Amino acid sequence: MSTRIDGVVLLDKPMGMSSQGAVTAVKRAFHADKAGHTGTLDPMATGLLPICLGEATKYSQDLLDADKTYIAQVKFGTRTDTGDAEGSIIEEKPLPVFETVDALQAALDALLTQFTGHIVQLPPMYSALKRDGKPLYEYARAGIELERTPREITIHRIAWTNIQWPEATLEVTCSKGTYIRVLAEDIGHALGCGAHLVGLRRTEVGHLSLEHAFTLDSIQKNVHDSSSYILPVDALLQTLPHLTVDEQQAKRLEMGQRVPLNLPSIESLVRIYRATAAPHNFIGTADWRSGVLHPKRLISQA
Repeated sequence: MSTRIDGVVLLDKPMGMSSQGAVTAVKRAFHADKAGHTGTLDPMATGLLPICLGEATKYSQDLLDADKTYIAQVKFGTRTDTGDAEGSIIEEKPLPVFETVDALQAALDALLTQFTGHIVQLPPMYSALKRDGKPLYEYARAGIELERTPREITIHRIAWTNIQWPEATLEVTCSKGTYIRVLAEDIGHALGCGAHLVGLRRTEVGHLSLEHAFTLDSIQKNVHDSSSYILPVDALLQTLPHLTVDEQQAKRLEMGQRVPLNLPSIESLVRIYRATAAPHNFIGTADWRSGVLHPKRLISQA
């Protein structure tokens, strides 16, 4: 029997499991009536997958739009049809020769200057983007390649953390919509020998960190102690300014009414709390414009 459980579970997704499969497993473990994630990880990838339960699903979009950090292992000299180790090899090229380790490091470092800041990526055919209601990967599996529109992304930070040639490990902080597989392929193309992704681990989603995540095995073995694993709904929104309102103002917001405030407006989306000593006093989010609170997403009080 499912029950209402509101909150966020920070899951360290295992390799080989789809993001939706991970959501289903966590939902079943807690017998939650509603669950969703905040941004897909490929089955090959591991790492941080915040899973929203109950009312927290209303705020999953906020983290879909958040920056993310990855540790990516890249293998040079070989390209695959999927851009990662799950695909079939489609091209092998000779590796460039470097006389010293320092020369190799310098060459790889020099590559990253063109992959920093605002760059353009071509979404891969093996992706969940849809065309005529069907994901691109279904066309790809049928041997069909469609034209795709390049899109701008932002690489905030990128650096090599380990080099064991012909493999090298990158740490990347990037905007939403970034395909790390494509980044690996593009870096390989720039080096002239091709490359593909052989490992990927997500370490941060917005302000949330893998350091505080739990494995699925741990959750399933200790599900009776749910309080240890489930963060409150507003854990998703800690980077937003917060505001406390009195009971009358809270009730007006919950009825969908705008609430004027005799305070200087900060013209921002804010977290709203009711003035009570209760531990769960989070109401939801509102736009604070021109001194007036405009309710945006409110949690159900039922």
